[in-house]
Amino acid sequence: MRKSGYPLTLRSLHKLTLLGVSILATPFLTHAQDAAKDYPNKTITLIVPYAAGGSSDVRARQIGQKLSSYFSVPVIITNVPGANGNIGTNAIAKAAPDGYTIGLGNLAPLTVNKVLMPTTPFDAVNDLSPVILLEKGPLILLVNADKSPNKTLQDLIAHLKASPGKMSYASAGSGGSFHLAGEMFKSATGVFALHIPYRGGGPATNDLLAGQVDYMFDMVPAAMPYVKAASPKLRPLAVANDKRLPSLPDVPTFAELGVKDMEISNWFGIVAPKATPKPIIAKLNQAINRALQEPEMVQRVTGPGNVIGGGEPEAFGSLIAAETVRWTKLIKEKGIQPE
Repeated sequence: MRKSGYPLTLRSLHKLTLLGVSILATPFLTHAQDAAKDYPNKTITLIVPYAAGGSSDVRARQIGQKLSSYFSVPVIITNVPGANGNIGTNAIAKAAPDGYTIGLGNLAPLTVNKVLMPTTPFDAVNDLSPVILLEKGPLILLVNADKSPNKTLQDLIAHLKASPGKMSYASAGSGGSFHLAGEMFKSATGVFALHIPYRGGGPATNDLLAGQVDYMFDMVPAAMPYVKAASPKLRPLAVANDKRLPSLPDVPTFAELGVKDMEISNWFGIVAPKATPKPIIAKLNQAINRALQEPEMVQRVTGPGNVIGGGEPEAFGSLIAAETVRWTKLIKEKGIQPE
């Protein structure tokens, strides 16, 4: 007997299934659209996964003030520090996905912590939605202005190659961006130097000033007082950005000096729980883009030497994905371990 009805039944079921999915999805879509239309109508909490007073906390508070002004609702900044940003970022990921809890996300918890700390309780891709990039803080390579014989990046590379293992660089701690930049620099140039980790950027800078280490990577705002002093204490040799910074126009980029793959920044942006409705993400993105275009905010970001962010959520998501691949590869190749 010919069973011609069987494939017809499958097709029918397939059509009915699609129709059922469409029917079931409609209320949820309508609900999301309604939620976005009324959003926000109550207090927004912006979680910062670091202690109060740092650069990311300051920027989050400035953005929070702008959102409060635009939306006419309170925006409360909540600091949840600990575990290199993991505790606060996990709180963002586990919050209700309604747009009323958002947070600040940066390089460490969104890209490298999962590799360095396998017990990290969230996954940036599966548990968080990118909203917008706020800013990038390009790193610069510094030497002691008085004690170092290296006047240029080429001088430093030549000395490192002539004295393998006899020179050292400082970082603010193992697995941090300054350490990763130092290892990337070694890979990009074929040099070798001993890594000396410190408990924070301050102690690392102090030993560079004292001549105890030969060089280090740092953020531009932190280094600027030593670079721009009447008698400069630190000398910047190159900036890890795609173009020169207005605050340091005489400092060339690594690319200009022939060293590739050295665009390295401490960056941060705004993220939300994964299932936050896209219309709400879009509304937040639009408001923060507006804030980042205000001259006052541009000056606050670029004045100290950082790069203004902005753009679509997808662009921030692409940055997170690319940085994750890049640093995961380096960490595994170098066998980098956290402190």
